[in-house]
Amino acid sequence: MKYSGTAHVVGANIDTDAIIPARFLVTTDPQELGKHCFEGLAPGWIKRVQHGDILVAGLNFGCGSSREHAPIAILGAGMPIVVAHSFARIFYRNGFNMGLTLLEAGEAVEQIQEGDRLAVDAKAGVIRNLTQNTEIVCSPVPEFMENILAKGGLVGYVRERMAEDKRLK
Repeated sequence: MKYSGTAHVVGANIDTDAIIPARFLVTTDPQELGKHCFEGLAPGWIKRVQHGDILVAGLNFGCGSSREHAPIAILGAGMPIVVAHSFARIFYRNGFNMGLTLLEAGEAVEQIQEGDRLAVDAKAGVIRNLTQNTEIVCSPVPEFMENILAKGGLVGYVRERMAEDKRLK
């Protein structure tokens, strides 16, 4: 689980309505939601994002309603990972369930600036800032969450488990 891309930094206490405003919740299509990612925070924000870029956030990212659309919108925008100081608990679980990699880096995340080039090894819990030539060490993605991510999210994970379990056939 290695990622590299440009950092796009947002602040603390970003709620799910800022990530994907309610008026866009008429679909679950990742690409359509991705077009409107962070429209509630800064209209046109998505135009700066390239596929594979990395979202960097402050404290309590994903607070507010528990809508699954928020991590889907981030994925649809082309960002496969969010590095944050911390996550709202329901967003943390929804993110992994939808296939979005999440890393909590604590206060060290404040060292990352908008536009920095990052290389992230989520399995090892290492964030290398190639622009600043620095490294942040954090807790790696838990193994059971890695298993969910490897299947594209919880639905893929459960499908595979059911297919393997002869009792469910």
